[in-house]
Amino acid sequence: MKQDAAIIGRAASGVSANEVEMKARRGMLPEERPEASREVYLRIENLTKKFGDFTALRDVSLDIYDGEFVCFLGPSGCGKTTLLRAIAGLDVQTSGRIEQAGRDISSLPASERDFGIVFQSYALFPNLKVKKNVAYGLENKGLGRQEIRARVAELLELVGLPDQGDKYPAQLSGGQQQRVALARALATSPGLLLLDEPLSALDAKVRAYLRHEIKALQAKLDVTTIMVTHDQEEALTMADRIVVMNHGVIEQVGTPEEIYRHPASPFVGDFIGSMNFLKGRVAGDGRVQIVNHTLETTNMPATVAPGTEVLVCIRPEDIVARNVDGRESNVMDATVHEMEFLGSFYRARLLPGGHASDAIQADFSINLVKDLGVREGGSLRVWLPADRLIVFQER
Repeated sequence: MKQDAAIIGRAASGVSANEVEMKARRGMLPEERPEASREVYLRIENLTKKFGDFTALRDVSLDIYDGEFVCFLGPSGCGKTTLLRAIAGLDVQTSGRIEQAGRDISSLPASERDFGIVFQSYALFPNLKVKKNVAYGLENKGLGRQEIRARVAELLELVGLPDQGDKYPAQLSGGQQQRVALARALATSPGLLLLDEPLSALDAKVRAYLRHEIKALQAKLDVTTIMVTHDQEEALTMADRIVVMNHGVIEQVGTPEEIYRHPASPFVGDFIGSMNFLKGRVAGDGRVQIVNHTLETTNMPATVAPGTEVLVCIRPEDIVARNVDGRESNVMDATVHEMEFLGSFYRARLLPGGHASDAIQADFSINLVKDLGVREGGSLRVWLPADRLIVFQER
């Protein structure tokens, strides 16, 4: 925590963003701006980071647009935090280039980069009152006492804590501490806001509430934001774009819907949401053979030849059990092996081939289960829509 606090002190004295330009853009979400005005704010080119013989980042390149909210998402050890720290200048890259607002910052120390940062631990100074924590970076910049007081009051109002300035961090809840850390990071009007798993220490209800609050605040201030998380729900609900990372490389970059609906690899499909993976073989143009069934798909890679072994993927919620009779393709009969009640829906384990090795999971609403009389041990006819079947060539 002491190390994080020291970093706060260095980062808080960085170069502030142009206030006039920020006000001119304020209130517009990235997707609402004309495409021509979407300028690249942060450019990462061929970034590599090594720790001895271990390569944490391998030739990473990425463009982040002005005012965008981007999430770095992936499992522990995938390189997402290392990439964030390289952008901040806290762990300088081994090779590669970083450009911020047209300025090469690749070799600049953290104190000369334009960012605010919120750590997982918040790194608040326990011996300073809330208003002094928020004012820390402003005092380092040498602003006048009256100007600092007005800015601190504005920020505490912004994060919904106007009456908490005279309290110490220990007197606040975890969610309130997180908002104080956010106010401190925004105090110097940085051009870039970095969030390192800021919600991971909070309980589920507080996390859900603050997800909305942070996203609304980011949109209001129109500050380019990067958030590191391993929580797919956070990324899906908050990000304009998601950067999915694994083993030090970027697997896919896209909007939440693109990442979820059109995963670029089995890893992405499995990491984001739930996914069924079935071994199959290409049977011809747009057709695959699985579990003694030939299925049609609109998502067949153009390069695969008949006979090629593939992975056929479909999400549990895309398996249809209502109004199936009369469909001409992609219909199969299955045994309902198990049913798991998950509150708003049931997750059923189906055996289309009668064997456990062929099992697929399907998510059914409570009403569907009741209307169709779905039960363990019963039989069920299901339909796998062609546009929901995704095919990957096995490696």
